[in-house]
Amino acid sequence: MIAGRVPLNILSMVAVAALAAAGESARAAPGKAERSAKATFVVETVARGLDTPWGLAFLPDGRFLVSERDGRLRTVAQDGRVSPAISGVPSVAAAGQGGLLDVVLDPQFADNRLLYISYAEPRDGRSAGTSVARARLSGDAGRLENVEVIFRQQPAHTGGNHFGSRLVFGRDGTLFVTLGERFDLRAGAQDLSTTLGKIVRIRTDGSTPPDNPFVDRPGADPTIWSYGHRNVQGAAINPASGELWTAEHGARGGDEINIPRKGRNYGWPVISYGVNYSGSKIGEGTAKAGMEQPVYYWDPSIAPSGMIFYTGTAFPAWRGSIFVGALAGQLVARLETEGDKVTREERLLTGLEERIRDVRQGPDGLIYLLTDSTEGRLLRLRPAG
Repeated sequence: MIAGRVPLNILSMVAVAALAAAGESARAAPGKAERSAKATFVVETVARGLDTPWGLAFLPDGRFLVSERDGRLRTVAQDGRVSPAISGVPSVAAAGQGGLLDVVLDPQFADNRLLYISYAEPRDGRSAGTSVARARLSGDAGRLENVEVIFRQQPAHTGGNHFGSRLVFGRDGTLFVTLGERFDLRAGAQDLSTTLGKIVRIRTDGSTPPDNPFVDRPGADPTIWSYGHRNVQGAAINPASGELWTAEHGARGGDEINIPRKGRNYGWPVISYGVNYSGSKIGEGTAKAGMEQPVYYWDPSIAPSGMIFYTGTAFPAWRGSIFVGALAGQLVARLETEGDKVTREERLLTGLEERIRDVRQGPDGLIYLLTDSTEGRLLRLRPAG
């Protein structure tokens, strides 16, 4: 364990509790000004009636692109109008935590209109696995064309839990895909012959970058970037370093912020700061030689999901902060950092009492959220006044 990190986590949780007790933690009511430690903001509803939305992207024409877990992809206009379902989306296994998951635009979308979706793909009639498909969005944004599966997690499984999955482009144009260990196949997170509990790194056509860490290891899957992960549902590139940071679900406690580095082992299910849902111990404890420690962790769990590093100008005092949505916690956590350390946590939007599935920064520098329910909303945070 890196010295000082556990005390820092404990101090952060104590600080958050003190803020809440003092009434300084934001209690959000849409349309009313909310005060946080460093900003005053308003929560606005952009759109309603989204069915369990999961991923959010921003089209160049100002519309939003939203994935719904049951398998629909829709556009949302600035005035909140929600389009009919875009045609051409592959069949998804919409059961448990599975379905249509993340959506991200190609870095050259304005020229090629390519996008990427991750989803629970039905396999052999019974099982499913996380897959990534590339497609072209038609000029009228009404259909997906030339749909091609570029990555399939192996092995598939009949269970309905822990599919991951966020899609993030690195600075070099490669695509990171976060993959869950499918819950009851947890030992696979340590097995380099599978892509269970891994973060993989691929090119946009699905091929393997030659500098991936396990390309030359016999028996290892060459797409693997890092391993020993449980269920990563938040991921973002740190603009200061260019490195990938992730937010990962623990079991009962032990949700983590990690910096998944090339070839490193992040410990699941050998080490964890949580316990099994039964209360029993997980693995060998909280640390082991050769396994990485989290940058930060939550105990009790908040169930982290979408994640950004804020770089906009709308909230100058928030620049550099990490924002992480929480499902079970029904909040947005704002994390301040110094280098690779989290130095402070502030909990926002606890008064919404809604599960926050995705967090994104818009081209306008505002912060956008998706709420996770069958009557989900697209929300916007803007400065008050």
